[in-house]
Amino acid sequence: MQVKDVMTSAPICCSPADTLDRVARLMRDHDCGIIPVCDQKRLTGVITDRDITTRAVGSGLTAADVPVGRVMTKTVFTVRDDDDVQSAIDLMESNQVRRLPVLNEENEVVGVVAPSDLAPIFASMNVSDFLLAVSYWSRGGITSSESSEPAQRAQP
Repeated sequence: MQVKDVMTSAPICCSPADTLDRVARLMRDHDCGIIPVCDQKRLTGVITDRDITTRAVGSGLTAADVPVGRVMTKTVFTVRDDDDVQSAIDLMESNQVRRLPVLNEENEVVGVVAPSDLAPIFASMNVSDFLLAVSYWSRGGITSSESSEPAQRAQP
């Protein structure tokens, strides 16, 4: 099975110049906790509800005044839409990430894959091992200085 068979397709994207309050409204309206950040169709990072809470609100910043590019996560692991689902699972586990942007052959964001998208596959694997492997609590936190690395395509 390929990633395109399980991913959430056509995700909402934002730009690094968008403000956090706008992105928070997008998350609310589209019931999501991650939004890919793109500059002219090129993935430059992701913004998560956690980024907004810990890096902006937790630092006393006002969401209407802060551009996404200031607090987004710039180190991003991605998968291709034609990759095998197991490669996405392996990547999520090895890098302790819960959501992966999905790129097509033109490197455009075409989806996001999350544990909820993988639910049908979990019938044949140990779900608790997967969830422990991708949990944030089992690794050190990311500081804002560590988040300034460029988006990258993880190599299988």
